[in-house]
Parts: sequence; C-alpha cells; structure tokens
Amino acid sequence: MQDLGIKIAVVDNGFVYVGRVVEEEHYYVITNCLNVRKSATTNGFGQLAIEGPQKGSALDPCPPVMVPKNRLCHFIECNGVWMKHVK
Repeated sequence: MQDLGIKIAVVDNGFVYVGRVVEEEHYYVITNCLNVRKSATTNGFGQLAIEGPQKGSALDPCPPVMVPKNRLCHFIECNGVWMKHVK
C-alpha cells in the first residue's frame, strides 16, 4: 500500500470525492472521505483543491470508498488547507 496523500478523485459516472488516498493493487481506497455533491466554485475543482471548501460547497461525509483503478478519471492534488477537513 502506498499513501498518495489528500486528493480530489474524479470517478466515472460523475462521482467526486476528496480524502486521503491509498493505492492498493487493483483499487484506490479513499479514507476520511467526503463526497463532493456541490463544489460552489467559480474556477472548477482546481480552485477547490487550492482554496478548500467554498461558501456553498456541499461535502457529505461517507465511509471509505474503494475505486477500481480503471474507474478513476483523474486525481487533483490538494494543498494543506484540506488538513483540517480530512484527517
């Protein structure tokens, strides 16, 4: 297992999660996970990754999510502002 840090994970079928990502053989496991139901950004998910949750963002806590590697569209690296939201 390799800890990839805190990332926004864009998964096929429109699901978006933010949390601590661990890479396993066939899956990415996202722990301390938040489902991004509404980003409320003016400049997309990059803004969310850099600035953290925006006024009006809807982030729903959820249990760990296992994403098959072939279902991941992409990751966006998050900066330190997310440390207080994702342990």
